[in-house]
Amino acid sequence: MLLGFLRSVRCDVLYLVGDIIDLESMKRSVHWPASHSEVLRMILEKSQSGTRVVYVPGNHDDEMRFLCGRSFGNIEVVRRHVHTTGSGRRLLVLHGDEFDNVIKCGPLVTALGGAACRSLLTLNRFVHWVHDRLGRPYWSLAQHVKQRFGHAVRYVEKFQEACLAAAAEAGVDGVVCGHIHRADLLERDGLLYCNDGDWVESCTALVEDQSGQLSLLSWRANRDATRTDWEIREAA
Repeated sequence: MLLGFLRSVRCDVLYLVGDIIDLESMKRSVHWPASHSEVLRMILEKSQSGTRVVYVPGNHDDEMRFLCGRSFGNIEVVRRHVHTTGSGRRLLVLHGDEFDNVIKCGPLVTALGGAACRSLLTLNRFVHWVHDRLGRPYWSLAQHVKQRFGHAVRYVEKFQEACLAAAAEAGVDGVVCGHIHRADLLERDGLLYCNDGDWVESCTALVEDQSGQLSLLSWRANRDATRTDWEIREAA
């Protein structure tokens, strides 16, 4: 689905907001189909065609952070970045794992939560396979369950508060982040919170048009490969 998205869009700047390659999981077992290589090739091709690529490593590709501050052609690797929209809004771009200490849970809750999340993702892949076989659109079981689990909802709220506090401290107009696998676009106390989601559960991307309007797109590839359905949510 990510490959289909990259093939369908053109952009001046492409932000990769962390966890692009799950190096953490690859330490346990390696899963690397041809489509993964094609995604990387597509990103490199875009950078060579004039797209500025800004890569902000996350906690799952933490080993890449030693490259922060370096550029490789049209690809920049940074820990944080300030993006200015076409409408003049300045947004702090970061992954978000730096706020884990602010909203940390007890070790038992963390361990149980991690195990539950891995199980949900395994079931999520099965549900995706069933929907694909039946010709139904993508639906995330993991997102559905998390939205109904009180502890997960409170975690998201605390994460949003921590991100917005960082934006206020930096003197910018909002924040763009990832990390928690929960896409969202909202404004609170004059600050904009943009979480671009992921390509594991939500299959979403945050985009900006030429006027500076931000939208959260949910990728819904139609089985008829000639078109793609979009669910669009715009910023206030």
